[in-house]
Amino acid sequence: MAERPTVAVIGAGPAGLATLKALADAQVPAVCFDSGDRVGGLWVYGAPGSPAYRTLHLNTSKARTQFADHPMPADWPDYPDHGRIAGWLADYADRFALTGAVRLRHTVDRVVPERGDRWTVHADGPTGPTSVTVDAVVVANGHNRVPRAPDPVAGTSTAKQMHSHAYRSPEQLAGRRVLVVGGGNSAMDIAVDASYAAELTLLSLRRGVWVVPKHLLGRPSDTLNGALARRLPWRLRQRISQGMITAAVGSPTRYGLPAPAHGFLQDHPTLSDGLLSRLSHGEIHPRPGVAALDGDRVTFTDGRTDEVDLIIWCTGYRVEIPFLDPALLGDGADALPLYRHVFHPDVPGLTFVGLVQSTGAAFPLLEAQARLVAAHLAGRYVLPDPAGQHADIRAERRAATQRWGQRRPAMRVDFDRYLRQLGRELTAGSRRAARDEGRGALAGRDG
Repeated sequence: MAERPTVAVIGAGPAGLATLKALADAQVPAVCFDSGDRVGGLWVYGAPGSPAYRTLHLNTSKARTQFADHPMPADWPDYPDHGRIAGWLADYADRFALTGAVRLRHTVDRVVPERGDRWTVHADGPTGPTSVTVDAVVVANGHNRVPRAPDPVAGTSTAKQMHSHAYRSPEQLAGRRVLVVGGGNSAMDIAVDASYAAELTLLSLRRGVWVVPKHLLGRPSDTLNGALARRLPWRLRQRISQGMITAAVGSPTRYGLPAPAHGFLQDHPTLSDGLLSRLSHGEIHPRPGVAALDGDRVTFTDGRTDEVDLIIWCTGYRVEIPFLDPALLGDGADALPLYRHVFHPDVPGLTFVGLVQSTGAAFPLLEAQARLVAAHLAGRYVLPDPAGQHADIRAERRAATQRWGQRRPAMRVDFDRYLRQLGRELTAGSRRAARDEGRGALAGRDG
């Protein structure tokens, strides 16, 4: 690199690549560390630490998922598979000449603050330990790497048990009596896979979820919500969307699933075309929560018992940032109060891209966050004062808690609202920068 890097980006998945692109556009030199042997992060099937499985596809449509400056090919299906996405991300890195800034097979183990608001990033690479001292750090390493263990269940099981993070293909399910536990997208995908490969497929949900078909009225379902979001508040969108889903496929209880306790748009949507069909054909058997384990038998909260020989826990992931001092993370990475979900209000130079859970796609939000970070580091965007940042964070946390309850309110964002908010924030911060520059010029003349 011709210039000394002034920014270290941690992670070369979608968040890290979007950040490198934005920094390059802003002419801010950067270096990126990634533990993998190719860019793309969790979308690289078979890469160490990747949870991607053979049948994985986007659960948001390509039109709502693609980067604004790198659209997906027009002839692609509405919901591309992981191979296409990994290749598309690699093409993105090549197209914008990002790979030269990426140090692959480098695992960051420590990020240490230095005097003068600088940072030293320590990593272990193919030739041994290395370090770089920079003006700012962008944490973009994702939050779907560390499986969250299931809550304790009474008894013990002789069945094989695994987390969905270790699932790779339907061959692992062939001839088994499989219990899938969970209500997220991975759980639904794995249950559908099992319904074709396994001897028996059970799906256990302890709370209800809204299962959304991937197409409504002949269009990708998330594009309809996007059209409504430009005109209506989320509460009204919620009523309209729930009505459309119920009209199209009926209530979840019609398929033996528990009724959702929360309204649509108050949790990450679960999209599946196959699940409801396999339930209605009797190929997936719904069950409530797991109450107890006893050898090869599982007892559920309604008193029913079933024999199983494989339990797949689809219990999500813990948000961990092990290379940062825990003191910087307060109550934990998933509760970290960040201004606009990006800037640490008390630690200059520490920013985050991708530490959000969206009601829709992630990639456009990463792109918008990255542009905000790049503008700030280039001096073209100025943050509010710390007191203003904290006040805004508190207000957002209250609103998020009212909408999503205690399910990670610090990370929750409404896709459409947040995307608009980041655009307005960039404009407002640019005005603050221009105002400060004008004051400085005036002070210079007065001097």
